[in-house]
Amino acid sequence: MRRWRLVLGGDEADGTGCALAGQDAAMDGALAALYGRGNQARSGRSRSAGLGASAPSVARWLGDIRTYFPSSVVQVMQRDAIDRLGLSTLLLEPEMLEAVEADVHLVGTLLSLNKAMPETTKETARAVVRKVVEDLEKRLATRTRATLTGALDRSARISRPRHHDIDWNRTIAANLKHYLPEYRTIVPERLIGYGRASQSVKKEVILCIDQSGSMAASVVYASVFGAVLASMRSIATRLVVFDTAVVDLTDQLDDPVDVLFGTQLGGGTDINRALAYCQSQITRPADTVVVLISDLYEGGIRNEMLKRVAAMKASGVQFVTLLALSDEGAPAYDREHAAALAALDAPAFACTPDLFPEVMAAAIEKRPLPIPDTR
Repeated sequence: MRRWRLVLGGDEADGTGCALAGQDAAMDGALAALYGRGNQARSGRSRSAGLGASAPSVARWLGDIRTYFPSSVVQVMQRDAIDRLGLSTLLLEPEMLEAVEADVHLVGTLLSLNKAMPETTKETARAVVRKVVEDLEKRLATRTRATLTGALDRSARISRPRHHDIDWNRTIAANLKHYLPEYRTIVPERLIGYGRASQSVKKEVILCIDQSGSMAASVVYASVFGAVLASMRSIATRLVVFDTAVVDLTDQLDDPVDVLFGTQLGGGTDINRALAYCQSQITRPADTVVVLISDLYEGGIRNEMLKRVAAMKASGVQFVTLLALSDEGAPAYDREHAAALAALDAPAFACTPDLFPEVMAAAIEKRPLPIPDTR
């Protein structure tokens, strides 16, 4: 009954007849401040405005929820508070930023407020963003480098490898017909190996990122992955962000925090213009992977966009379209454009950060992409 009382919120009709005391009452108060039925919020639905617009009361509330709930729940409640109660402007105060639980969504909110952020807050905001970025790099970098290094090695097979570069599994498979039963061995007439010794650039990757407001989490993850790819000598990485204008942030890839603060979330979308710029940067089509990260709501010239994708693919470019690069799954997206890209053999799908290295490895090796099953 206690749990039902906390879920139902204590209105007269909850029917539990259960009274709360001590920490339960305090927890219930923190929930009621955000989810209880009070004043009308911006959406028109009945929601609480129990936190008001007072920075001290919000700071106390943030402290309370961190006391009573685990970090994953705190992040959800913070997100709801920003959306439901319009608390974004309070994040412009350094004291508030120091009190919040930092996550990808908070970073997205901070980036959307970047232009309105006073100088006194920017240093704190960068510290918050850096903490999230460093956590993401620790989580994603090692696996990404390992997966892509293997893909690069496999994509650079050679027929006369040195002994330590031989791929024994593939060599044995290719020479099974030369098995000698009397000696119980295989005579390898054809060796297959990797060109591991070369440190030259083997592949070029262009990340083309839609920075419209709905793509905030994708921008954060893509910037981190861009920095990881840029740290690999055998991959030449270019990072381009766009709305109705196109900005090349490649020279800032050594610090993903600088990349993020170089974006400007919000505004329109001109995918065609962005792809035109990316196309102009391609020098080795057969060794290039272009990753478009966008919900495909095109404000530019649709037919020209599709022609550019078709031209890139015809030249040998591996073209990948991600509707989102985030943990939330498929977002709202333009289904007509997605279908048109699929018809060009460039299927559009949402991708989690954990799957992204596998997607890139498949593109580098020119094998079918591991498209998630959305049924």
